[in-house]
Amino acid sequence: MGKGAQQGGNAGPLLDQAVRSVLTAPAEALDIALDTGASLLAASAGQWPAVSRAVLAHADTAVGRCWSAGWRPADLVRVVRRELKPVHLALAVDLIAAEGRRHPAAALDRRWHEQLRELEAELWWSGDEEYLGAFAHRHRQDRFALATTLLELLRTWGRLPPIAPVGPAPGQAGPAPRAGHPAPVTGEPRMLARIRALLAKAESTEYPEEAEALTAKAQQLMAQHSIDEALLAATGADRDTPAALRIGVDNPYEGPKTMLLDAVAAANRCRVVWAKEFGFCTVVGFDGDLDGVELLYTSLLVQATQALNKAGSRKDSRSKAFRQSFLVAYAGRIRERLTAATERATKAAAAGRHLREDGTEEQLLPDERLLPALAARSVAVDEEIDRLFPKLVSQRVRVSDGVGWAAGRAAADRAALHGRAGAIRR
Repeated sequence: MGKGAQQGGNAGPLLDQAVRSVLTAPAEALDIALDTGASLLAASAGQWPAVSRAVLAHADTAVGRCWSAGWRPADLVRVVRRELKPVHLALAVDLIAAEGRRHPAAALDRRWHEQLRELEAELWWSGDEEYLGAFAHRHRQDRFALATTLLELLRTWGRLPPIAPVGPAPGQAGPAPRAGHPAPVTGEPRMLARIRALLAKAESTEYPEEAEALTAKAQQLMAQHSIDEALLAATGADRDTPAALRIGVDNPYEGPKTMLLDAVAAANRCRVVWAKEFGFCTVVGFDGDLDGVELLYTSLLVQATQALNKAGSRKDSRSKAFRQSFLVAYAGRIRERLTAATERATKAAAAGRHLREDGTEEQLLPDERLLPALAARSVAVDEEIDRLFPKLVSQRVRVSDGVGWAAGRAAADRAALHGRAGAIRR
């Protein structure tokens, strides 16, 4: 056996030593720890394939620890995107894909599958011993630069604190299937697929009237689905409990964006907790409502950004104060409109007016169970918030530009949100 092979056999302990040194290094000594660790890992071309295998094996521990601490794939990538560089991001996605080999598809819930698909986390390399060499070639890095990138990434992940989980980690048991119901599937629910398609068309069309009609249809489906789920629970046929998801909220203007998300969530009987330091919000609610909140928030944020860019073409509207005030006012006005529309939709449903999937209404007998059922679901969401986040504080978002405030409210009045239950026109 040659010298390079003997050195390669020690790649695992060598990597562990380098990672441990970087993780424990204080800020003032980090550069030295990074240089030393990267030099050890990259010193010999002969041991590089063994280092490559050790890195992917180490991902099982490093990434798995994050899963156990409540983090999910999109969360880890979001942290990297905020704090590091694109090359770290590419490496992060690969390490997540490598760790994913440990878990059969059935061990992952629907939203986990969706996140992996959106990240395009896949095994593109031919063998673990060839991975680092192939990555270095793809991203034009030498061995030392890539080893430094790796250690910086592992330090970032290794110092993440535990957070409130929003679903089972791979291999952990999720909620048991309810009596009389089939086991959950990993594919996207039909209702969610229909809403996604409607909102995508609404954002892409050049005709305001068509966008309004499409968005109105999507909102109607969301509202009716929530009401149907509440009535199903009232019959005792469905014993769902609140769930949670995390939605990224990034700078600039993360405060007003969070306000907009909170407005959408509140109108759909969900609640929002903002983790500013990590760039995400946790939304707590019932599963079908959470899906709708995420889609509608994304669509409204697109509309808000488009309206802000148009308003920003004026000379007096280029300041940060104007844009901050614009988005705060936009979120506030959207909250007013959504709240009113939700109240009207609920009253209509309590009176027996039911929306079919084709958009037509049918008159049913009034159901006295609806309002108590909706109230019970709101209480359940509040209790879940208290369980997940026992210590919460509120935060104010300031407005300092009156012109921006007025422009934001006007833009919110033009945003396509609802149909029959209080249309907001573009």
